[in-house]
Amino acid sequence: MSTATDLPPALGEAARSYLEREHLLLIGDERRAAADGRTFTTEDPASGSVIATVPQAGEADVDAAVAAARDALEGDWAKLPAARRGRLIAALADAIEAHTVELAELEALDQGKPVTLARAVDVRATAAHFHYFSGWPTKISGDTLPVSQPNLFCYTRREPVGVCAQIIPWNFPLLMAAWKLGPALAAGCTSVLKPAEQTPLTALRLGELALEVGFPPGVINVLTGDGETGAALVAHPDVDKIAFTGSTAVGREIGAQAGRDLKRVTLELGGKSANIVLADADPAAAVRNAFQAIYFNSGQACNAGSRLFLPVERYDAVVAELAERAAATKLGPGLDPDTQLGPLVSAEQHDRVRGFVERGIADGAELLAGGSATPLGEDQSGHFFAPTLFSVTGDELEIAREEIFGPVLVASPYSSLEEVAMRANDSDYGLAAGVVTSDLSAAHRLAAMLKAGSVYINQWGLSDPSAPFGGFKASGVGREHGREGLESYLETKTVWVGL
Repeated sequence: MSTATDLPPALGEAARSYLEREHLLLIGDERRAAADGRTFTTEDPASGSVIATVPQAGEADVDAAVAAARDALEGDWAKLPAARRGRLIAALADAIEAHTVELAELEALDQGKPVTLARAVDVRATAAHFHYFSGWPTKISGDTLPVSQPNLFCYTRREPVGVCAQIIPWNFPLLMAAWKLGPALAAGCTSVLKPAEQTPLTALRLGELALEVGFPPGVINVLTGDGETGAALVAHPDVDKIAFTGSTAVGREIGAQAGRDLKRVTLELGGKSANIVLADADPAAAVRNAFQAIYFNSGQACNAGSRLFLPVERYDAVVAELAERAAATKLGPGLDPDTQLGPLVSAEQHDRVRGFVERGIADGAELLAGGSATPLGEDQSGHFFAPTLFSVTGDELEIAREEIFGPVLVASPYSSLEEVAMRANDSDYGLAAGVVTSDLSAAHRLAAMLKAGSVYINQWGLSDPSAPFGGFKASGVGREHGREGLESYLETKTVWVGL
């Protein structure tokens, strides 16, 4: 809960009204405080001001939420016809669209991203994901199998995997909730959703909207908290499936726990994605593409194009134009409609990015743009960081190998297609890669050579609810979106009938 004087004047009435309410966990159909009374605060990263206080869920709250999810799974939710389940998911999509302004402002204030971006990308894509998965419940079917033995009827059933623990990150909080909830609900699963502690607000609001449109209690439960809450969810014996988006380090721990417990798991983790410009590419298009690939959402994207490979003959011209464009970028609070890049999400993330940049300079990388915090004035002390561009000649430096998760681009020259493909693949990660060229033959050749879950040709970062998304190597396990995303929430049961 906040007060009117704490909140920016640009905030609309609906978002302001929501923020001035008491914020509580959602368990079943109850909004409740944490069992032990603990709370924490969430801040506006553009100013450092506290905007809300939310409960810190503990083990007792995890137990209650998982029990509510189990009751719903075996009760009212299981009894709903598939068509009715689809209509509820569609109704939630409609409710999200009806609350676009409120949700976009909450996202901009809590996460820091420009409100124009939150409205056009986050909220719009969130509704699109629910609309897409609303069509799946009536299309989930088993098969009749032509087994070789006589006098037998054999068929398969596709059933929900069960209670799902879904842990989402802070860079796209509302959208990541949709990525997780959409296929789970379509499959008939129930969920305990845990948003990142930095950005809890839109997940809580989404849970409320689900109840308002008629979802049975317990189908969607929302627990706010930190890593302690997430660990309790992952380890809970009555959770059947874990879905996590976040850092590779935490993903390894979750994967190990899931392996020990033999739980289903999908992990969408980090990246250090290579963006390759070929010699025939239009220089202006290359600059636009490279800028969008890394500085979108202030570089806080798992598939950010944080490594830029340029042909030697185009190198100086492209990096000079990129540096000029980075220097001209307008930073500001998310609620300012003129803002191009918002702040980083937290002081911790700001310190992390600054540390990488300082070590990059110390290691000998050439700094061409940015490289420092950029306060917007004496009255603003948010977690801003200037769009930063480094030039390096090799791939051995830390800034060229490790995920920074901030507005930091590392550019490097190359000489041949084979060389650049090898260098692009020389990474622990394999989430995304890109190619900018007018030669589609070369583009398709590179697409086949690159070890990445998504390859973007002449654009960056496009997404669709029907298109699988996920990574190779340390970038994750499994896929989200589309049929493949849905499959991870279904179990196959084979039924044999003697005739």
